[in-house]
Amino acid sequence: MEEFDRNLKKYADVIVKVGLNLQPGQRLLVSSTALFDGASLEAAPLIRLVTKSAYQMGARYVDIIWGDDENIVSRYKYAPRDSFGEYPAWKPAAHRDIVQNGDALLAIVGNDPDLLKGQDADLIALQQKTVGAMYKEGRDHRERHPHNWCIVALPVQAWAAKVFPDVAEADQLDKLWDAVFQICRVYEDDPVAAWQTHIKDLKARANYMNNKAYKAIKFSGPNTDLTLGLADGHIWRGAQSDTERGFPYTANIPTEEIFTMPHRRVADGVVTASKPLSRGGVLMDEFSVTFENGRVVKVQAKKNEDVLRKMTETDEGAARLGEVALVPNSSPISRSGLMFYNTLFDENAASHIALGSSYRETIKNGEGMSDEEFKAVGGNDSLIHTDFMIGSGEMDVDGVRADGTVEAVMRAGEWAFDV
Repeated sequence: MEEFDRNLKKYADVIVKVGLNLQPGQRLLVSSTALFDGASLEAAPLIRLVTKSAYQMGARYVDIIWGDDENIVSRYKYAPRDSFGEYPAWKPAAHRDIVQNGDALLAIVGNDPDLLKGQDADLIALQQKTVGAMYKEGRDHRERHPHNWCIVALPVQAWAAKVFPDVAEADQLDKLWDAVFQICRVYEDDPVAAWQTHIKDLKARANYMNNKAYKAIKFSGPNTDLTLGLADGHIWRGAQSDTERGFPYTANIPTEEIFTMPHRRVADGVVTASKPLSRGGVLMDEFSVTFENGRVVKVQAKKNEDVLRKMTETDEGAARLGEVALVPNSSPISRSGLMFYNTLFDENAASHIALGSSYRETIKNGEGMSDEEFKAVGGNDSLIHTDFMIGSGEMDVDGVRADGTVEAVMRAGEWAFDV
């Protein structure tokens, strides 16, 4: 137990020092993704260590919004059916206050991937749309990077049971913690230094792609033949972003990707997901998506196809792409051989695309554009941003130049260039 406590403290330090890069005088709000209302009660030991580390780094004030999965399920079972268009205004207000003041926000996610299995798909879609709309103002403001934020994972028993169904129940949670610590470089003698080296490599790969300035990216693999246009002035990003005040932070722990913005009107072909998608407590599996002129025209799924389709109908932008990300098949998460049923981890095991909103940092001068200007250059706006994995050891990725020249970017899931 002493060893676990030491590693948990190292994890908390990575979160505060690398993820948030918390600055003296900042406030810190700890919560969860908006769809789950607040940080799980099971996160208390980690949050206490994060709070201690934050104050040691000079935080002015740390506050926590708590949540509970069982209460969420109770709502779907027993609450009035006409109440799912409601959401408490104080939660997004607290989020908006942190963003606008340039303070720090930490989301700790760890939930049962099948939490809402069997619940009404229409209610799930309505609740997700309602929450997305409530947080939109703060999220739009965040796109201009006024503050630092980070999303990390918390292993919980229900999640561990999903990842390790063949392991004795008493050992499942320990196995998941071990995997999280390994992937997040916590077992390194100096995890913070290890992260700095990793971030440097991702930045170098993003710079390589920026120098190429490809006009399009083409994915070729099993049941996948998809070409995505890239907007003029697109920017590949990797690992870190900078706040308006000029200090870097790492929004996802872990992260293995470089990413940019596809043109919202240029996506053609079919793509098959290489891993299941867990969203809002619902698992979508064995699915494919077909695009024409940038828009989803067909979805097929063996599991929860109705939820997937309703997600693409959330608003006009939900059926278009906002992100394309490249991840080598040899990433630590892929090498683990595990399916995490958690987008934060699974998206860093494989190249992926995202339906919904684009990140303004992935286009030149995007932070200063009006909504109309951003859309005109190819940016996408939506209440959702949902990643799903398409990469594998059988996927090839090519860059297409403006003159039509095709160059290898990845072969069999691995980088085809050195940095």
